[in-house]
Amino acid sequence: MVSSWILLLVSLGYAALLFGVAWWGDHRPMYPDRPWLRPVVYSLALAVYCSSWTFYGAVGTAVRYGIGYLPIYLGPLLLLLFGWRIIERLALIARSENVVSIADFISSRYGRSRRLAALVALIALIGVVPYLALQYKAVAMSLQVLTGDAGGGGVLTDPALYVALLMALFATLFGTRQVDATEHHHGMMLAIALESMIKLLAMVAVGVFAYVWLSDRGTAVVASARTLFEGAPPVGFVSQTLLSFLALICLPRQFHVAVVECGDVSDVRRARWLFGGYLVLISLMIVPIAVAGNALLGSGRVADDALVLALPMSGGNTALALVAYVGGFSAATGMVI
Repeated sequence: MVSSWILLLVSLGYAALLFGVAWWGDHRPMYPDRPWLRPVVYSLALAVYCSSWTFYGAVGTAVRYGIGYLPIYLGPLLLLLFGWRIIERLALIARSENVVSIADFISSRYGRSRRLAALVALIALIGVVPYLALQYKAVAMSLQVLTGDAGGGGVLTDPALYVALLMALFATLFGTRQVDATEHHHGMMLAIALESMIKLLAMVAVGVFAYVWLSDRGTAVVASARTLFEGAPPVGFVSQTLLSFLALICLPRQFHVAVVECGDVSDVRRARWLFGGYLVLISLMIVPIAVAGNALLGSGRVADDALVLALPMSGGNTALALVAYVGGFSAATGMVI
């Protein structure tokens, strides 16, 4: 097990890194002037779509429902392949109308109706609050898995509280504070891009660890994966894919990153392949993690959603477990910011 205070120090160190990157991005916004770097940052920032629900929950869904984990990746991929011009069009309209949010965008299409904007903002708020709670819950769950603490102590001694305060502080300092569409949040975008890279590297590291673990024990990964995913698609597969298709532009955070923060509409075309490749890679890593977790830990011994953390812990690889924790923390904080 890992000391809770070590985890808190890791969280503080990571938060300090994000503060530094965001501050540097705000005061020295160099990437917008680099045509080769701007689409890379934009594409990685789009990966804020992969929240802790995607980072932890996709593995649990794969264990429980097989290919039922695919819709959250398949929907955005379909939009990037066949509907990318929608994002381009939205970005052009947002720039011409000086749009700063999805509520502002919808109201601009109906005569700048303030009542409509307020209604959309209220609906978004109602939907986002439980989503934010999921991110906090994911962080609390990861701390419990790594420390072995069931969370029975006092509130003030719970490191999850201080991690949540760190998330709130960062969101306040470097989140979407400005309300002028001509002033982009370069620091926020750079920090989110860094977080996206870190959570991808963390998922790949755990996926490779799972694959090596299976190979060392003579487990046929392909055959085991086929057994795990041989069932028919679960009920709601198509509808979940459609919802994920729409989520890439309808979720408030996705609209802000994809549309409001789009520095150049030509970046959307490159993001089709960069962000699309990101989604393909992270979805492939789910397979060995789900197979290894199911084989090593069995059913019911560990929560399925915690396998990304429990797998390296069970193998005695504390360093990799910390990497996985930072990846999950990145997924949660990116969405909150």
